[in-house]
Amino acid sequence: MHSYQPPLEDFNFILHDFLKIEKEDIKGYNELLPEFTKTIFEEAGKLASEVISPSNRDGDEQGCKLENGIVRTPDSFKFAFDKLREGGWLSLDIEEEFGGQNLPLILSTFTNEMFTSANMSLTMYSGLSRGAYSAIFLHGSEKQKQLYLPKLASCEWTGTMNLTEPHCGTDLGLIRTKATPKGNGSYEVSGQKIFISSGDHDLSKNIIHLVLAKTPDALEGVKGISLFVVPKFLVHEDGSLGERNNLSVGKIEKKMGIKGNATCVMNYDGAKGYLVGEENKGLKAMFTMMNEARLGVGMQGLAQAEIAYQAALAYAKDRRQGRAIPGKVEPNEDADPIIVHPDVRRNLMEQKSFIEGARGFIAWAAVLLDKAKRENDKNAEGIASLLIPVIKGYVTDKGFEYTINAQQVFGGHGYIEEWGMSQYARDCRIAMIYEGTNGIQALDLVGRKLATDGGKHMREYLNLIQSFIKEEHSEDFNADFIGPLKKSIEHLQTALMFFMQNGLKNPLSAVSGATDFLHLVGLVSLGFIWSKKAQSAREQLNNSETNREFLEAKILTGSYFMHRQLPETKLRLERVLTGEKQVMSLATDQF
Repeated sequence: MHSYQPPLEDFNFILHDFLKIEKEDIKGYNELLPEFTKTIFEEAGKLASEVISPSNRDGDEQGCKLENGIVRTPDSFKFAFDKLREGGWLSLDIEEEFGGQNLPLILSTFTNEMFTSANMSLTMYSGLSRGAYSAIFLHGSEKQKQLYLPKLASCEWTGTMNLTEPHCGTDLGLIRTKATPKGNGSYEVSGQKIFISSGDHDLSKNIIHLVLAKTPDALEGVKGISLFVVPKFLVHEDGSLGERNNLSVGKIEKKMGIKGNATCVMNYDGAKGYLVGEENKGLKAMFTMMNEARLGVGMQGLAQAEIAYQAALAYAKDRRQGRAIPGKVEPNEDADPIIVHPDVRRNLMEQKSFIEGARGFIAWAAVLLDKAKRENDKNAEGIASLLIPVIKGYVTDKGFEYTINAQQVFGGHGYIEEWGMSQYARDCRIAMIYEGTNGIQALDLVGRKLATDGGKHMREYLNLIQSFIKEEHSEDFNADFIGPLKKSIEHLQTALMFFMQNGLKNPLSAVSGATDFLHLVGLVSLGFIWSKKAQSAREQLNNSETNREFLEAKILTGSYFMHRQLPETKLRLERVLTGEKQVMSLATDQF
């Protein structure tokens, strides 16, 4: 299995050349100087490659075990998780008052990418804790914050989110879990939840479950959902742990991937719980952290594509098969490395151009979320909210596709477990499913986000790209980047016009093309990001003789995306324009 190597040069290029973060007028950004971020990334990268990455195979081969009601994680996980916790890596962007370092989201986005590439299953234990922290921070009482947040911040305690039940997934209005008030400020929570990532384990002293449930007099549907804190071990007022709560693990799901993370069936049998926020407002409370959570899932798709690409690239440089078409590249060897073959290069270039473009896209979205949170910038929040379904849906769709492409580079060896390629594909696959399936992301984009505030945020996003297109550019830059980007924008505008003309009178015509539209926006977004990155690389080439090979590779990789991948926008548009006719043509019994 390949040993993970953090792409530190790309991180620093994105932050300081492309995004120029130290010049952003955002609280805390003036401290993000190259020397500081370089040190952070080097230390995180060393931890990822030397400590976390070696535990990845354990997670896949050993999985988790349920023994006497307790989940045991793989042998190497405890040591690696303790190192993450001891180094403060799990609380980088957490508020200082609760023990965090209050650094911007943009930094933790990159460190989490490294940790996720190294071992996705392991980093999920802390990722879910971050979601629980955010929900209590935004909606909990002062007492709940003081009681739970410092321990969640340090991951001395970890957290979960309990939404799904056996009979309902996305349609949460159908949940049956009940919370009965006991008159002393607590509730008895009873019901069963499924697919609970990190539902139980031996990595922390307590697990704080956030559980959606309905009180006896709840309103119908989603308007009657409330949110409850239900700890594994009850917590005394002084923060010490008491007796075990009335909850248990029914079983650990046997899964396709992320086997080192305990995905549990959770049974609540009159467990003591405490209301978070207002009664009947639980769904809103749970979903306030969804922008960051879905950004994180998009990052997971990218992170698995990155480690798979690293392995494929190393293999392509080492594996010898056949001769280069123009003639022998290494005549003293029996064969040339397979990287000389055009189709292998095509495969690797597709991976590389997607990964580096998606990394820039996610980083830019993290800056928007930082601006929204730290500066209360509603425009930044609006554009970020518009693009989050695209990041979650498009990036994980393509991330999975490119882990498969990386596996293909290995030929038959890619299908053999000892090379590790199947694990990347199996682990990556879940990112397309959880935190709202990608089909739901597409419906969210077309059905809700486009129309938010009268379509203001999509107009602002288009204006942002159009303004860049109208800037003065050199002739060769126009041909390589601006021309393709302009065509893709025209395709996007045509799709939007189709929705405006047909969507209101016939919603099926819009939602039938939702996934294609989501991919269209994703392609345009990466085209925009690549154009901006290439512009930054050209500026650096003109100003310095250093890193020429790296910067030239950036421009060439971006050019590949613009000419070989961005034209897919035309295909996506053609599909959108067909409306619902072909999609809805068969009667149910004709399938």
